[in-house]
Amino acid sequence: MCVACRTRASRAALLRVVVIDSELVPDEGAVMPGRGAWVHPTNDCIGIALKRRAFVRALRVSGPLDTQTFERWLSSYGNQVNGSK
Repeated sequence: MCVACRTRASRAALLRVVVIDSELVPDEGAVMPGRGAWVHPTNDCIGIALKRRAFVRALRVSGPLDTQTFERWLSSYGNQVNGSK
C-alpha cells in the first residue's frame, strides 16, 4: 500500500524506502534490512508523503529525516523513465 495515496498496488508498481542513519534511502531491489515504507515512484505521491510526514510515521522514526539524497534520486529516476539525460 502506498503511504501517500493509501491505494493498494503490486510490489512492482511501488518503491520501497528505508532509513539508514536518519537518511531516507530508496531500496530499488527491496532487499535492504529494516523496516520499509512503500510509495508510488511519482512526484505526486512522494510529495504528499513528505508533506504529511508519512515516511516518519510508517518507518517509526523519531525526529526529522534527511531527504536530500532521496529527492536527488527521484529526479534522476524521473529522467531515466522519461528517456531524458
